[in-house]
Amino acid sequence: MSKLLKWLDNHILEYLSLALLIFIPLYPKIPIADLIPGYLVRLRLDDLLVSFAFAIWLIWLIRKKVTLKGNPLIIPILIYIAIGFISSLAAIFITKTVPLSSIHIEKLFLNWARRIEYFSIFFVFFSSIKSLTQIKKYIYLAAFVLLAVSIYGFGQKYLYWPAFSTMNREFSKGVKLYLTEHARVLSTFGGHYDLAAYLMIVLTLFIPLGLTVKRWLLKLFFLTVSLAGFWLLILTVSRTSFLAYLVSITVVFTILITKKGWLWSLSRWLVVVAVSLGIMLSFGDLSDRFAHLLKLDTLKTSFALRPIKKEPPKGSQAAYLDIGSRSDIPPSTQRPTTGSPITGAVPSDVYENIPEFGASGEGLPATLAAKPRIYSQAAVQYDLSTGIRLDYTWPQAIKGFMRSPLFGSGYSTLTKKNIEDFTEAESTDNDFLRALGETGLLGFLAFFGMIAFIVWYAIANFKKISDPFYFVVVAASTAAIIGLLVNAIYIDVFEASKVAYTFWIMVAILFATIKLATEEKNQGKI
Repeated sequence: MSKLLKWLDNHILEYLSLALLIFIPLYPKIPIADLIPGYLVRLRLDDLLVSFAFAIWLIWLIRKKVTLKGNPLIIPILIYIAIGFISSLAAIFITKTVPLSSIHIEKLFLNWARRIEYFSIFFVFFSSIKSLTQIKKYIYLAAFVLLAVSIYGFGQKYLYWPAFSTMNREFSKGVKLYLTEHARVLSTFGGHYDLAAYLMIVLTLFIPLGLTVKRWLLKLFFLTVSLAGFWLLILTVSRTSFLAYLVSITVVFTILITKKGWLWSLSRWLVVVAVSLGIMLSFGDLSDRFAHLLKLDTLKTSFALRPIKKEPPKGSQAAYLDIGSRSDIPPSTQRPTTGSPITGAVPSDVYENIPEFGASGEGLPATLAAKPRIYSQAAVQYDLSTGIRLDYTWPQAIKGFMRSPLFGSGYSTLTKKNIEDFTEAESTDNDFLRALGETGLLGFLAFFGMIAFIVWYAIANFKKISDPFYFVVVAASTAAIIGLLVNAIYIDVFEASKVAYTFWIMVAILFATIKLATEEKNQGKI
């Protein structure tokens, strides 16, 4: 027993990390309990597992079994946490954008604490990695997880496997949903945008790994999971993440020029981009959405395959999602039916005249309480989602920044029309504007300065790594960060929990790879 306890004492962080690597992407966002009444953010199993792992890490830190020495991010992270705390206090007592009531203050500090939770997984993973062999173990496991996420996504799309969404307050309670024909796949994630951002990260790693490794079995494995993940990316119908994927793929092969040469990098980049664009333009709804954006609808010819799907379970009380390129209207708890014919100016991505209900008529038949929807000029000119950003969420973030340019108006304050309002969710759909609006210029510089430092640190140490497997890991991680920054222009990607966890796990693996690979090179082992 003593030997078992000693072994567990030495390896518990590693096995907790392996468990997190599996659990975070694969377990659906099913809540356990409310944290704040009426708020979309709820307690979930991943919160408990991450908190437990971080508690173990803190105990190991006190016991000096792990150390902060050699961790380049400890100071930047502490600076951001401190600025976030000061910003929160300023929101309560100076700008007074957060009312002096318990529910508003709890929501403010809950969002601050969530940032700390995301950071915590970085410390757990970085401290758990003691050898380069562990890094390979983590990478192989992540590939199997990607395959599992893809298979479940295909099951949702073609076999009516259930989905669990956090796209609104009711669905976030853990309601079982089923996708309809044009629905955007979300697999085990809370939304299709979150899934697409995750896929961009892992594809940026596994595609170049598949083209670099020498062993044919391993090459086939990485390329197979990459193909599955890419098809799932197409099924998310996320234009932003697809563009971010193209950017990250371009960046990773550009970085690899210094190791593999122009001919190797350029030829493989051309193949990957050509295949990616060919699949995107030939199948599914993603090409439709790009055609809408670029006003090329009349020129676009889609050869999308429409496989026959199983019918949903008979008598099911579950909701149905239909939020693909055919409609950006929120999901309904009833199976979608054909709406009234469209009349007047409407966004290009709206195909049905779904009526709008007043507060007193909610739930009444359309003939009794409905009124025609009126769309803004921006929504008609671009599309519905872009119109929401241009008309409301982005101006609200700028307004929050102008209230206090240094510290912003505080976490969870940007979606409120009035200061005393309680909003059930927070979204700016632009992480740069959200950071400026919530934490001001200081918070913006602290967070994105930290990301800039990560990119600089990776590039500065890239040439020191000679083993192909590990320099691809470093190059791909760097490129994925650039891709996430592109994604952040249109999505709050660093606040989406599964994406944020994945990002900080990736950063931990990146820093551990640099640390261990350079140490072993200095010792002449690689």
